[in-house]
Amino acid sequence: MSVRDLADYPWDAVVPFRERAAQHPQGLVDLSIGSPVDPTPEVVRRALAEATDAHAYPQTVGTPALREAIVDWYARRRGVPDLAVGNVLPTIGSKELVALLPTLLGLGEGDVVVHPRIAYPTYEVGARVAGATPVAIDDPAEWPQGAKLIWINSPGNPDGRTWTLDELRVAVDRARELGAVLASDECYAELGWDGRWATEPVPSVLDPRVTGGSRANLLSVYSLSKQSNLAGYRAAFIAGCAKIVGELLTARKHLGLMPPAPVQHAMAAALRDEEHVRLQKELYRSRRDVLRPALEAAGFRIDGSEAGLYLWATEGRDAWESMDRLAGLGILAGPGPFYGAHSDKHVRLTLTAPSERIGEAARRLSAANL
Repeated sequence: MSVRDLADYPWDAVVPFRERAAQHPQGLVDLSIGSPVDPTPEVVRRALAEATDAHAYPQTVGTPALREAIVDWYARRRGVPDLAVGNVLPTIGSKELVALLPTLLGLGEGDVVVHPRIAYPTYEVGARVAGATPVAIDDPAEWPQGAKLIWINSPGNPDGRTWTLDELRVAVDRARELGAVLASDECYAELGWDGRWATEPVPSVLDPRVTGGSRANLLSVYSLSKQSNLAGYRAAFIAGCAKIVGELLTARKHLGLMPPAPVQHAMAAALRDEEHVRLQKELYRSRRDVLRPALEAAGFRIDGSEAGLYLWATEGRDAWESMDRLAGLGILAGPGPFYGAHSDKHVRLTLTAPSERIGEAARRLSAANL
C-alpha cells in the first residue's frame, strides 16, 4: 500500500452535519475537532519572537536547551527521573511521528502493528502506509505473535481510557515476550479528571516502576498542542529506548524531519513553565463541568472519559443518528465510527471550544430536554 491508496479523509463525511448545524439561529457550536482556541501563553510567544533570527538549518536532534528541557520535564511531571538527552528527540507534532513510526522502524509486509480497538485512526494509517498489517486489540494477553509494533494510548483519544501502573507493567511484559516495540501515546497525560486521576498523575510507560530499570524497546510520545495551545507550532517529542531514538534520529536526518529552530526555542520555554499548564487545565475543567451534566440530562451516557480532552458519549443508538440529533441543535460532534468498528454508537465532543460556545451547547441540550 502507498499513500495513494488511502481512503478519502474521513472528516469529509461530517460536512452535511456541519452545514445543518450551521443553520441554527444562534449559530454553530463546533465540538468535533480538538483544535485549541485559547491564546498561546505569553511566555511561549515571547520565546518564539526571541528566536526569529533563524538563518541556519535547525538541528534534527534538537537544541541542547530543548533536549535538557524535555529530560527535566519527564523527571518533574511524569515521574521519569533517569532519562538522558540521548533518550529524547523532538518531532514536528505527534501526528507525523505516529504516521511514520512503522516506516521509520523498517516495518513492512508480514509485520503486525497492534493498536487500540477504539483509536485515533492514524495508528492504522501508519501501519498501512508501511505495508504492515494493523490489528485492533486491547488486551495484552491477546497481542499476537508477529507483532513488531504495539501502540497504546493513555489517556485515550477518544474514550479517555487511562492505563494504571499495574496495567502498564503487564503491557511491557507482554511486549517483551513478543520482542515488539511498545509505543505509548501519552499526549493528554496532564488532563486527569475523575477517580484516581483526580489526585494522581497519569503514569508514563517510562516510569521506573513500569520499566523495571530497562527502557529497551519502549517509547513515549508527547505533544504540547493541548497543554500549551501549540497545535499550530507542531511541537512534540519522543522519548525512551536510546537505541531506537538514535535510529530514528538517523532516519529523520536523511528525511529532513526537523522542527524549526524558533519552535524548538519556544518548546523549551513551554516545558519549563508549569503555571500556564495549570491554568489551561482549569479552563478545560470548567468547560467539562458545564458540558457533561448537560449531555447526561439530554439522555447521553458518558463512557470512560476519566482523563483527556473529550467526552465519549452515547445514546445507545447509531452514532450517525446522534450526530443528526445534535446537528439539529446546532451542535457538531465527532462520529464514533471514525475511531474504529467498535465505536458505532458513540460520539466524541471536545472541550476545546470557547467557554461561551460550551455554555451555549449546554443551554441547547437543556432546552431540548424540557
